[in-house]
Amino acid sequence: MKTKLLPLLAALALAGCQTTGVRVDTTYTSENQDSRVLFLVMHYTVGDFKSSLHTLTKPSAAPVSSHYLVSENPVRTYRLVDESQRAWHAGPSYWRGHTQLNASSIGIEIVNTGGTRGPDGVMQFKPFPQAQIDEVIALSKEIVKRHNIRPERIVGHSDIQPRSKQDPGPLFPWRQLADAGLIAWPDDAMVAAKKAQYEQALPELTWFQDKLAQWGFAASRTGELDAYTRDVLTAFQMRFRPAKYDGQPDAETAALLYVVNDPVGMKIKQPPEPRPYTSRW
Repeated sequence: MKTKLLPLLAALALAGCQTTGVRVDTTYTSENQDSRVLFLVMHYTVGDFKSSLHTLTKPSAAPVSSHYLVSENPVRTYRLVDESQRAWHAGPSYWRGHTQLNASSIGIEIVNTGGTRGPDGVMQFKPFPQAQIDEVIALSKEIVKRHNIRPERIVGHSDIQPRSKQDPGPLFPWRQLADAGLIAWPDDAMVAAKKAQYEQALPELTWFQDKLAQWGFAASRTGELDAYTRDVLTAFQMRFRPAKYDGQPDAETAALLYVVNDPVGMKIKQPPEPRPYTSRW
């Protein structure tokens, strides 16, 4: 019996000595690097948790996914795609010179039915529970810290794809993200002063288009209030003036556009001490 085992043991020993692939020396690390993740994109799911989870995880004719799904009741964060992998959530997108943001972004899907058209034809949106927003803010802080994402690169789906997307919608509380120190917010006093000025004389439409492009949109430069310009104005208004998002160039929108493009007018608050965030995976 012992004689028969010797060849087997010898073969196993030889196999243990063999190596596969390239032997990589990791002694040195370059300081010239950063994360591949440049953007954080907010979405709502347009469905309940069960349907949203199915859409984001199962094959379909038009497959979609996101890195995280934040449920509503109970509030819980699910990781669906590892941050090292590309999720399919941004589509044909653009922001500040960058295109196809799937390759360079983290996507957060928030369970919410989104906008539905009421009997009067007006879009009605469902509010986000505060506990769900608290979860999104805590998760966002973790992601931003890991990848050093700049405040102006925390965006909504409607920012990067205004022609066809409205999420996270006008009820998403962007100002709470500003209060948490994640994004900058236009100075209220400066906006009020510029609004009074623009009520006397509204800038030309090309000025609006230039300012929208300066902020980050893939804005047209037609000088006309075409459908695309209205969509971009609507996306901007939903974020900074959700009380009225009609896609029309007015004095308050002009004031906001002026201030968001002025470094003096855009401030980042010192965030409060963050609550501990415990991952659920």
